[in-house]
Amino acid sequence: MMPIPGNTTPGRLARLMWLIGGAGLLCAAPHAFSRPRIALAAKGCECANTSLVSALERVGGAEDPPRAHDPTMAYEHGKYYMYTTGPGIPFSVSTDLRHWKASGKALPAPFKWTSEAVSGSSDIYWAPHVVKYLDKWLMFYAVSTFGKNLSVIGVATNTTLNPESKEYAWKDAGAVVATHPGDTWNAIDPNFVVDAKGQPWLAAGSFWSGLKLIQLDPATLHQTEGMSPAPIAGRPHTPDIRGAIEAPCMVQHGDYWYLFASFDFCCRGISSTYNVRVGRSKDIRGPYKDRAGVSMLEGGGTQVLAATERWKGPGHNGYLKVGKRELLAYHAYDATDNGMPKLQIADLTWDKDGWPRVTSTNGDIR
Repeated sequence: MMPIPGNTTPGRLARLMWLIGGAGLLCAAPHAFSRPRIALAAKGCECANTSLVSALERVGGAEDPPRAHDPTMAYEHGKYYMYTTGPGIPFSVSTDLRHWKASGKALPAPFKWTSEAVSGSSDIYWAPHVVKYLDKWLMFYAVSTFGKNLSVIGVATNTTLNPESKEYAWKDAGAVVATHPGDTWNAIDPNFVVDAKGQPWLAAGSFWSGLKLIQLDPATLHQTEGMSPAPIAGRPHTPDIRGAIEAPCMVQHGDYWYLFASFDFCCRGISSTYNVRVGRSKDIRGPYKDRAGVSMLEGGGTQVLAATERWKGPGHNGYLKVGKRELLAYHAYDATDNGMPKLQIADLTWDKDGWPRVTSTNGDIR
């Protein structure tokens, strides 16, 4: 079994703890996380004023911008829907991308099989991706526990995103792909895409041996039998880098597929070093290379999102196209609010050479 690489354990633990209420409620300074502290924190940090679960339920809401971690956005009938990591996948609704209404949990009752597949996972589902496929909405999500790659990506289906509709119901469609101790990667952070031939794929991964691309069975949306996950990006396991890459997001533009990925470390409040990089390939399977021609399998990636004076550690981006407008949704840590992770939205444009750029990263663009 390969050792837990780099920041995998404290990173994922801290990711949830930052939703408790900022740096002031952490049991230790962000850089001081170590494995002996994990058991205490995973049960709810005793130095915090609230439990982990109740704190996670505070994501979303009427704040501008709302609290969020690992956000994904979708659009239907004039409304934007934003889903985020947390118990039951909390979600919020907006008509203008500025004012958001917390609307409860997408999955208020956890699917029984998830806790059986990953003991101790409770109902905290990570990093959802909500996307339309054919005539249905899909919600991919990850189930895992801190510091292990015993993980599974599940999927649920719905006919509408509107919780007021009589037809609204997220229906369990089972497990898509899983990893177990002894595997060299970690099945979390799902991102679903469909190529020009109609073949569905799922990108996923965090730390370990990097990001993978999984071919899906179009009928079941589960991993195609006999097809192994293919590597598409990775970083060195040096003392400073520690294999820190996660949260793939794939976008097709022109003749290329673009692979966005979050580099470095999230979940440290204003000390977070998260940033988003990109590479591209004419083949969805890669190889993905950055603007300088360096393969993302060798640590390459052209930076498209970086910290600003207020917004630290921007990352875990999602992509949404509404009409001709293209958007990146991501989280960043608010330096004016004790490092609270909040939703950020920026317009995505393309330069004359076909490389993506973000027109604003100041957190004020909606």
